[in-house]
Amino acid sequence: MFDPARLAAVAQSGLLDTAPEGTFDDLAQLALAITGAQKAFFTIADGRRSFWKTALGMDPAAGRENDIRDSPCHILIGTGRELIAEDAVRDPRIKDLAAIDALGIGAWAGYPVVSPDGHVLGGFCVVDQAARPFTPAQAEALRTLTRSVSSEIALRQALREARASEEASTALARTLQDSLLPPRLSKAPGLDVAAVHLPADTTGAAGAEVVGDFYDLFRTRGKSWCAVMGDVCGKGIDAAKVTALARYTVRAEATQHISMATVLHRLHEAMIDQQVSDRFLTAALAVFRPDADGLRGRYASAGHPPALIRRADGTVEELHADGMLLSPLLPVLHNPHRETPFRLEAGDALLLYTDGITEARTRDKGPLFGGDRLAAALAATHGHTAAETLHQLWQEASKHSGGYAVDDTALMLLRVTPRT
Repeated sequence: MFDPARLAAVAQSGLLDTAPEGTFDDLAQLALAITGAQKAFFTIADGRRSFWKTALGMDPAAGRENDIRDSPCHILIGTGRELIAEDAVRDPRIKDLAAIDALGIGAWAGYPVVSPDGHVLGGFCVVDQAARPFTPAQAEALRTLTRSVSSEIALRQALREARASEEASTALARTLQDSLLPPRLSKAPGLDVAAVHLPADTTGAAGAEVVGDFYDLFRTRGKSWCAVMGDVCGKGIDAAKVTALARYTVRAEATQHISMATVLHRLHEAMIDQQVSDRFLTAALAVFRPDADGLRGRYASAGHPPALIRRADGTVEELHADGMLLSPLLPVLHNPHRETPFRLEAGDALLLYTDGITEARTRDKGPLFGGDRLAAALAATHGHTAAETLHQLWQEASKHSGGYAVDDTALMLLRVTPRT
């Protein structure tokens, strides 16, 4: 708890003794909605106190801190691991702490919030006034929300460092870009999966900028999986904020809702509620369940370019789903998105992409690579692995543009493993 490096990380976060903020309060509000608990906290802890940056469900007159020795948060700091106490008054780890009576804690679920260097800064927790269990889905959603808190802190710290050192801005931008993408894709059963993010040509620019292209692949509920491709308008810090909000909101909501149209609806609400930027976002979501013969899924889009399906014989089909793009400046409408079912069998593949590849062109603004050329290039890759396919697609687009990339591009391919 008194580790100098940890205390330095707490000070560097700049969060102690600061006012509540919508970004963290919104994540805590989502935690309450998911778990049904009565209180939610995001705390920053130094060597003597647990400061409540967020304290939903608490009377403001109660103050915004307590002694660190009285709070279960000190256990998170000491162990670096989550702590779930379904019956707090009987749990030997925390039953004797003063906070149990003072805060009326019947059940407590807390997760360590960490700095970019891995030091525990505090905790993200929910409190129920009665003893109760937390389901595996609720626990996983809380882990996701806690990672969002840690990511927000990391993003803020990185941005402060960027402003302090113009010389380091290019490397920082690329680091931030990488932090918005999964370090590696999960391995979905029966699938050969690959994804790439290809930066724009910034020759002659003052420095690299964070862009809004992102992708993700994760398990949702049971044997179901979700693939995500998104593109935020513009570049820079505002684009990065929207990207981070979109990625973590989709992860949290996709574990709660079967309908991808509902997930897009919830993302639109989050963009309006949190107002991190007025940038708009297009996104494509595919939820699917592998089976013995391939996979069966549903596709939803928020103004995103249509996905492409390459059949095992090389034929290519467009996968469309009606849906408007997402923007905090647009009202949330009733049922603005539709879902389209699809089926992939052995050797078939689904391509999700951003418009960086279809808008590839030469520096002198020659013709766009376009959807037709992309479909033809994809058709020519039948029999290729997922990684080989993406490499070939980019080679074709690069050849068309003379090696010039006017915009960043993200590509993800899900290929059903052929039968041997």
